[in-house]
Amino acid sequence: MNLSATIDNFLEMMSAERGASKNTLEAYRRDLLWANEELAGAGTSLIDTGREQLTKILASMQKDGFAATSQARRLSTLRQFFQFLYAEGLRNDDPSGDLLSPRKHPNLPKIISEKQVDNLRDLAEKNAQRADFTAAEHKKAMRLHTIVELLYATGLRISELVTMPVRIVRGAPDFLLIRGKGSKERMVPLSGKAKEAIRKWLELRDKTTDSDSSYLFPAHSEQGYIARQVVARELKILAIDAGINAHNISPHVIRHAFASHLLQHGADLRVVQQLLGHSDISTTQIYTHVLEEKLQSLVNEHHPLAERSHAE
Repeated sequence: MNLSATIDNFLEMMSAERGASKNTLEAYRRDLLWANEELAGAGTSLIDTGREQLTKILASMQKDGFAATSQARRLSTLRQFFQFLYAEGLRNDDPSGDLLSPRKHPNLPKIISEKQVDNLRDLAEKNAQRADFTAAEHKKAMRLHTIVELLYATGLRISELVTMPVRIVRGAPDFLLIRGKGSKERMVPLSGKAKEAIRKWLELRDKTTDSDSSYLFPAHSEQGYIARQVVARELKILAIDAGINAHNISPHVIRHAFASHLLQHGADLRVVQQLLGHSDISTTQIYTHVLEEKLQSLVNEHHPLAERSHAE
């Protein structure tokens, strides 16, 4: 059995049937090639291996200091691969079936305050209105202002933002139809500030050579849209100018702020899950730590036992 061809068939299935993105497919390929290389050292191959050899290479990851998340991701890849082999009749067993996943301790997201977000947005807006900027500087400032407003108003993933088609913001819509991971679609509302920033950006964008681009944020690159690294770099520079630690700012941190601030103001967790495009509510639950004080206060104020205690 040809391993390379088998991996290609597996990746084709993951793309066609499960909507795996290009980056996810590349990660699967790396994981499988890593496993095959490790198993070769033990005198076997990925296709022929058994449970004992799989256990050993997974244990070696822990010994080598890999994070629990990396271990879990590779185990997940192997499980899906062996399930594919079994379903296709290429193996009559699944050696990964009863392997235990490493314990993962959820990393609490970095949180920035509403005041810090306001400072960031205010400075981005101020820069977009500066009269002393060159045409190139003005365009860059207008683009960043629009990006900041969009990120905070919608909680978009950076990949969703940079690849956003310009057509979906034409006509000043109140909602955006976003295609996220696994090609799943969701509706996200736009704030008034975000709509106004988009309107002004489109006015400027459409007067330039970028007007023919299909992307909201075009770039003269192979992809045709602004690189996520460029957005991250410009955000950090803006943060420094706004008096915020640059290490605490990234597009993903603003996504965290969107979710956390919604919850702090009483949004339902499942609504936030839908807005973020999380397929599993457990992913959204990492944000609930920001509600601990609010929930404790709510119980103390409104629970019948608490009321009785105050009366006594």
